Amino acid sequence: MGINEKITENIDMTSWKGKIPVNYIYTVGIAGEKFFREIKDNEKIVGTKCEKCEVIYVPPKIYCERCFSRLENYIDVGTKGTVHTFTICYENVDGTKKEEPTIIAMVKIDGTDGGLVHWLGEIDSKDVEIGMSVEAIFKAKEEREGSILDITYFKPT
Repeated sequence: MGINEKITENIDMTSWKGKIPVNYIYTVGIAGEKFFREIKDNEKIVGTKCEKCEVIYVPPKIYCERCFSRLENYIDVGTKGTVHTFTICYENVDGTKKEEPTIIAMVKIDGTDGGLVHWLGEIDSKDVEIGMSVEAIFKAKEEREGSILDITYFKPT
């Protein structure tokens, strides 16, 4: 079947022989660039604030999803948050047992309408609770690369 052939029966088995040429570049966009640059360079978590709706988005967005206003006001939202929900992982991605369980949480950043999914650290899995206060721990400045992994984990406060 060629690329220009029309499929007339959805029960016919089809395939594409050879390689499909796909070229793309992934970017994090304007808001993502600012977000990761602030984490990397200034050890800050930023969000965008909609002046009309009074909503602060973390991670930042360039448009308000409520009123569709353009968002250009980036603000430092601090590094503290609250565990909204969490899971404890006992296995690695390949199904093998972890030596120590890891904890992944949805951390709602204080004062915002958003948050980040990230690891929790410096806490035993038995002690994690929904509603507990946490704060971001960053890698050393020289180790940061401009990604969410520049935040090593969130720890209890």
